[in-house]
Amino acid sequence: MSRPEVLVSVEDVSKSFPGSTGEELRVLDEITLDLRAGEVVALLGRSGSGKSTLLRTIAGLIPPTRGTVRYRGRELNGANPGAAMVFQSFALMPWLTVQDNVELGLAARGVRPDERHRRALAAIDLIGLDGFESAYPKELSGGMRQRVGFARALVLEPDVLLMDEPFSALDVLTAENLRSELMALWEGENFPTRSVCVVTHNIEEAVLLADRVVVLGANPGHVRAEIAVELPRPRDRKGPAFSALVDRLYDLLTGREPGEAVPEPTEATPKARPLPNASVGGLAGLVEIVHAKGGRADLPDTAADLNFQVDDLLPLVDAAAMLDLLVVSGGDLVITPVGKEFTTADIQRSKEIFAEQVRHRAPLVRTICTALAASSRGSLRAGFFLDLLRQSFSAAAAREQLDIAVDWGRYAELYDYDTDTEQISADPAAELHSGHSDE
Repeated sequence: MSRPEVLVSVEDVSKSFPGSTGEELRVLDEITLDLRAGEVVALLGRSGSGKSTLLRTIAGLIPPTRGTVRYRGRELNGANPGAAMVFQSFALMPWLTVQDNVELGLAARGVRPDERHRRALAAIDLIGLDGFESAYPKELSGGMRQRVGFARALVLEPDVLLMDEPFSALDVLTAENLRSELMALWEGENFPTRSVCVVTHNIEEAVLLADRVVVLGANPGHVRAEIAVELPRPRDRKGPAFSALVDRLYDLLTGREPGEAVPEPTEATPKARPLPNASVGGLAGLVEIVHAKGGRADLPDTAADLNFQVDDLLPLVDAAAMLDLLVVSGGDLVITPVGKEFTTADIQRSKEIFAEQVRHRAPLVRTICTALAASSRGSLRAGFFLDLLRQSFSAAAAREQLDIAVDWGRYAELYDYDTDTEQISADPAAELHSGHSDE
């Protein structure tokens, strides 16, 4: 049998943006991907994987730095004429009624008013908003506003419907209901689009919606794996096949890539092993939960219990693993001996353990401690470290890295930070921690 028709092809696409100091910050790296008729594709990845940038490149809203995007074989030089987009933030015009919002794209294409009116009413009816044609966005709930976003995209009858985390701004029940309705429409005969591509960081959502999940690695974004989802719809999230796919995707997002050489935290530079965006309280809470479950916890189940999305939980997992408090084994979190002592000790001993681990296993914290020890006054301005970090990170990411390092180092009593002078100073207690760890 011949394969379904390729509607959009992404060929060796890379995308870079200029950094604050003129350097090139690569967001996407040589991505190749086809979107075919009759399939739903999920782009799944962590923060920094360039999911939304890739989607906007497919839409023709962002040109690639290198490589090409083609719609039905023709290279894009602007907006993709065969695609329509649904945004996370609804992106409605508050001064327009539901019907006027739905008609916007048709008006931009020069469709006659009577034809716009007819098609908009049909799309509003399809998405379950009939009766609200004259309402304004402020009168609608979040779920209803997102329905308007769907109707505005579907009224264009695009070949490809692009969705950028369309359910993440909704409460859990509304999101679940809207997902189910969208899939019911997709399975029906009147759905006016031939392919769907959805960006998500929710693993279960990807398995519920997609026929194919494209897993993106981060920094820069690249295709790490493509997983076929060969489950009949509607899908049973409690079934063993569904759970096995979820576990496999968690494993892909938390494990190392084949052939990837990642230096150990004790030897890595701040660039090679950035600090995960996790607070001390957050990572300590995760370690405590794993200990309470007998020292081993299923990662997907833990995320579901906490009602966390993957982007919320994985930085905590990364931080605990960096500090050797937890290890990831398959889809499980396993507490280490150090982690067990950390979570069961009294608060003072727990802080001492954290100080020992963070000083040696958090590369940026280690760099700050070393620089302070070499300073004649035992203090340095935050700008010194920001300048170093901006050689490898954007200005915003450099600030975030320093903020995390300050948070961890202050809790560990390795150094202090004066917000008025932006001065980082060695804490006298740091020598005590250093001496303890070297014994």
